[in-house]
Amino acid sequence: MTDRVTYYEAMGGHETFVRLVHEFYKGVADDEALRALYPEEDLGPAEVRLRMFLEQYWGGPTTYSEQRGHPRLRMRHVPYAVTPDQRDRWLLHMMNAVDTLDLQQELDDMLRDYLTRAAYSLVNTPGADGTF
Repeated sequence: MTDRVTYYEAMGGHETFVRLVHEFYKGVADDEALRALYPEEDLGPAEVRLRMFLEQYWGGPTTYSEQRGHPRLRMRHVPYAVTPDQRDRWLLHMMNAVDTLDLQQELDDMLRDYLTRAAYSLVNTPGADGTF
């Protein structure tokens, strides 16, 4: 046994990620422009997938890979036209969700940094002004 704690555990484990993702999808549900990226009528399956992905990324259970294979984040998002506006909307709802967690500052900063970098990396369609 090791004294080493994963980021997943330090953040509060499963319940923290359930809360994060659920709060995020509450924002998505009412955001028409962002909702266009979610073809399923029911956001429940997307909520489960994102929670499993984030849990695995931060050192929790590997359920995402066991059920869906390698995350291949960019590849999985290629079929969707992700614009800078949608990225910004995604980040707005995600950062609002992070606000509800009351994480230690260092963990909060790390989570926000990762989510921001991930969101920027998924933009694959220029905005109305032609920029990414």
